[in-house]
Amino acid sequence: MSSPAPGIDGRRTTWAMKDLVLMVVLGVVFGFVYWALVQAWNGLAVLMGPAGDLAQHVLLGGWLLVAPIALAITRRPGAGVLAEILASVIEVVFLGSPVGPTLVLAATIQGAGSELAFALTRYRRWGWTVFALSGLLGAGLVFFFSAFRSGWYGQDIFLLRLMVQCVSGVVLGGLLAKVLVDALVRTGVVDNFAVGQAREES
Repeated sequence: MSSPAPGIDGRRTTWAMKDLVLMVVLGVVFGFVYWALVQAWNGLAVLMGPAGDLAQHVLLGGWLLVAPIALAITRRPGAGVLAEILASVIEVVFLGSPVGPTLVLAATIQGAGSELAFALTRYRRWGWTVFALSGLLGAGLVFFFSAFRSGWYGQDIFLLRLMVQCVSGVVLGGLLAKVLVDALVRTGVVDNFAVGQAREES
């Protein structure tokens, strides 16, 4: 039997069953997490009063979490986009998100943005800077899609919206994702995945 083709970092590029199962698990877990974020968004909007319209930008980074986590654990190109799509499908199909199928398109865009940072390093670097850039690109890319859908172009607070969303992306969608991945690695529950192998080799 021939060995799987080596990947760009010398690892195999074919997806193992355990990686696919992990994608499904992450999709389900973060589908529920994202649904909970919607409830937090509603509550925060009330607390922010006149500035409540910015609440979604404050929390936006939370909707970016699953992409860098999936990528860091499996180290498979496409894992970030796939994980975001799966989580959005859970939200739409099983949790009844009012956004509907458009949410899947938004998830694809933000997943692509989040994954772009790792792709630029050819999936070789997994440090704080790349995670932060992942959150920034994910939040920035999906912002322009949301701005088109929501009619934000031409508003006086357009740049404020963009800035708040990008900061949220860096903090919640990038740095927090790195914290969570490191915590998972320390527990040993992901030792059987690429991130565990990389840890043993370092």
